[in-house]
Amino acid sequence: MKKLTTVLIAAGLLATASACSSPQLTTAETCDRVGVAVASLPSNASKTATIRVANAIRPIEPVASNEMKPVVTAILEYSDELVKESPDEKKMGELSAAYQEAGTKYGELCRG
Repeated sequence: MKKLTTVLIAAGLLATASACSSPQLTTAETCDRVGVAVASLPSNASKTATIRVANAIRPIEPVASNEMKPVVTAILEYSDELVKESPDEKKMGELSAAYQEAGTKYGELCRG
């Protein structure tokens, strides 16, 4: 009886774990989701608007395609540093360069 209970609990845990895992998005799906999130960002974005866009992109990061994951990560890191009370200038310089590269890569992959 103990073995049966152990097997049933293990099977239940495996089923739960597999149901919770999200499938990885394709590059096109990732582009679409990021595009929808970024479309709401005005050209003269306030901190609040930047936070909203970053929060809309955040759930995409774990399921982004392998090609788009660095792009999404760069956007989030840049946005997170940008909205701080006093962003680190040196870090902003590095993140700004990565953000620019991410924009170029996004254009290649998504508008290409």
